[in-house]
This record gives sequence, C-alpha cells and structure tokens, in this order.
Amino acid sequence: MKYVAKVAREGKHWLIEFPDAPGCQTFARSRSELEPMARDALLGWLNVTIDHGRQLPRPKARARSGDLEVAVPSDLATAMQLRWAREDAHLTQAQLAKRAGVSQQQIAKLERPGENPTIGTLSKIAKALGRSVEVVFS
Repeated sequence: MKYVAKVAREGKHWLIEFPDAPGCQTFARSRSELEPMARDALLGWLNVTIDHGRQLPRPKARARSGDLEVAVPSDLATAMQLRWAREDAHLTQAQLAKRAGVSQQQIAKLERPGENPTIGTLSKIAKALGRSVEVVFS
C-alpha cells in the first residue's frame, strides 16, 4: 500500500504534502531528504490518526511526474486493511470478534500497528468478514 506525496519547491526548501492524508505535510531541505522526511511525516500522521480513533483515509491519489510514492510498512498496512474491511462490513469490533470467535480486545490490538498476527488468525477474521487473505511479495 502506498500514499502519494506531492512535492513542490518553496524557496530554499521542498514542501511535501499528502492529498489523501489531510494536514499531513512536512519540509525537506534537500532532494536527498525528500523520501525519508515524507515517510516519517506519513507514518507519524497515520499512527496519530489511529491512536485518536479517527477515520483512516484510503490512498486514492495517482502519482504523477515529480511525486513520491511512500510505502506503508506491512504491519501498519495490515492493521489499516483489517479496520477498513470491518468498517466496510458495518461491524463493530465486538461484532467481528463474536463472528470470528476471538475477543474484542484481540480485534482492537490487530487494528493497531506493531502486532504480528499469524496467517491463521488473519484467515479466521477474514472468513468472518466474508473475505479471504492474500499474501503478495512485492
């Protein structure tokens, strides 16, 4: 999963903004700082958004010349996709937990970055959502 960062020159610095993550922006002093600064800004913004229980925006923007694509680490991407799938199914964490035969606390933990669920656990939850798990190496 990747978010697009729009990059523009602002005087001596570079402005980095994420159209799919409102308010997520940062500056870089040089071209070599663009990617690490963009990644740090996006990951910080996503983690704060999750911690505050706010709606997570899905990446939609398409990269154009001069844009950066910033990859979301797999643990965070998994947590985000689980949350989106649950929301798409119009289920609370407790409802999904009951369907999957796990605790609500386990669903809450899996919707936060840093967890390392097994494929079996993800498959059980996916089945409860009427979905499947697909692992792709890219």
